[in-house]
Amino acid sequence: MVKLIMAAAGSGKTKDIINLVNEAAVNEPGSVVCIAKGNKLNFDISHKARLINVQDYNVTDYASLLGFLAGIHAGNYDITKIFIDSLYKVACDDKPEDADQFILALDEFSAKHSVEFTIALSADASSASEVMKKYL
Repeated sequence: MVKLIMAAAGSGKTKDIINLVNEAAVNEPGSVVCIAKGNKLNFDISHKARLINVQDYNVTDYASLLGFLAGIHAGNYDITKIFIDSLYKVACDDKPEDADQFILALDEFSAKHSVEFTIALSADASSASEVMKKYL
């Protein structure tokens, strides 16, 4: 399952992600991962969840992000939830058509490996593509 949290910048999406990650870290039987760009969430995310700064790795587009996610899962089959804060920043690509292809590929990955993804995306929900609307 893929779920999008889509709203304009400054609307509280990151706070929502923090709350969801921390709740999942307490209640989820499997491992919880949060992916962000930079260190701004270091003191907000529970130590029970794994916080990964993609700047420490060579994630430069959606293809490398998908490969990165697959590698994380391959290293730990116990991961049940992955959260991504600010998809456009993490993927270094703010083109909605590229995000659409990534979301569809992520949905396939999710179904195959039983991992739930929650993604924060900085864009007004009224501008969501048809693909994005399926996951809001």
